[in-house]
Amino acid sequence: MPADDPRDTGGIGALRERIDAIDAQMLELLNERARCASEIGHLKGGAVVYRPEREAQVLRRLGDLNTGPLPAAAVNHLFVEIISACRALERQMRVAYLGPRGTYSEDAVGKQFGAQADLDPCASIAEVFRHVESGAAGYGMVPTENSTEGGIGTTLDLLLATRLRICGEVQLPIHHCLLSKLPAAAEIESIYAHAQSLGQCNSWLAQHAPNAARVPVASNAEAARRAALEPRSGAIASQGAARLYGVPVIAENIEDEADNTTRFLVIADQDVAPSGRDKTTFVMSARNRPGGLNEVLGPIAAHGVSMSRLESRPSRTGLWEYVFFVDVEGHQSDSAVAAALTAVRERAAFLKILGSYPIARA
Repeated sequence: MPADDPRDTGGIGALRERIDAIDAQMLELLNERARCASEIGHLKGGAVVYRPEREAQVLRRLGDLNTGPLPAAAVNHLFVEIISACRALERQMRVAYLGPRGTYSEDAVGKQFGAQADLDPCASIAEVFRHVESGAAGYGMVPTENSTEGGIGTTLDLLLATRLRICGEVQLPIHHCLLSKLPAAAEIESIYAHAQSLGQCNSWLAQHAPNAARVPVASNAEAARRAALEPRSGAIASQGAARLYGVPVIAENIEDEADNTTRFLVIADQDVAPSGRDKTTFVMSARNRPGGLNEVLGPIAAHGVSMSRLESRPSRTGLWEYVFFVDVEGHQSDSAVAAALTAVRERAAFLKILGSYPIARA
């Protein structure tokens, strides 16, 4: 209503005028920020555009400054998009991920890089690695573990084999939906989903769709595509995949664990400087003798470094031989972490540092 409308007893018109003025100020400041970012790009010359450590510092600082009423997640999302738009003025970033469109991997790309990233959907995790190794994409987003189903072996094996390093991580809450053109889960004859997603929804499916055949496919987006074509089928996928492929959501949040989360890694031919709150990942093998693993891990605790993850994988070099993937808190250049890694290297049969990178934001 107009500001002078007699029904405007609460000063709504005046508040709207204030909002308009604030919007104009914000626009001016955003463009000034973009000009500063572009100038930094010119000063850097041909240096890399994506600086994970700097972006992590910016987002943490803003999170600390935020006093509300906007929630922290909303502020984080807004500034990821502002950074994404400013970064795109320097250079368009191409990010490979496990496709097709509508996967959780694509959601992870959006959370980390914002909407201005140039998307490169790939048919497999191995293809993501190949695209980044060849330079077809500057960065890759790959799933590495799920809080319910554990590690993703393909990603771990490829990290061991590649020259690429980890330069970031994303923690993505996973909320599965059941998609179908049928009105009820009990009527569905076959349900498509990635094998991990089928496992994450096992109890729900047993209760609500006990007679449906469970069919594993390459991705949940592929499952949604099939459900769009087959009227008596269903799919486990995201809300985004439901919109993209035009399949109705008939049940939400069907995952068995409410805190179901998948961890993704950003891979690139790039090292990352310290951000102040970092994680280092390395892979190693212990010497084949009694107490070998304890011997090689001992220096981590001895130097006061916190180990947050230890996972074994067959080494593929011999029967019953294993490599161990380790996450520790801190950057590899930190004095305590550097000393621990030096001591581990002296004791291990093999050690490869996969990267240091900022700890994922919420």
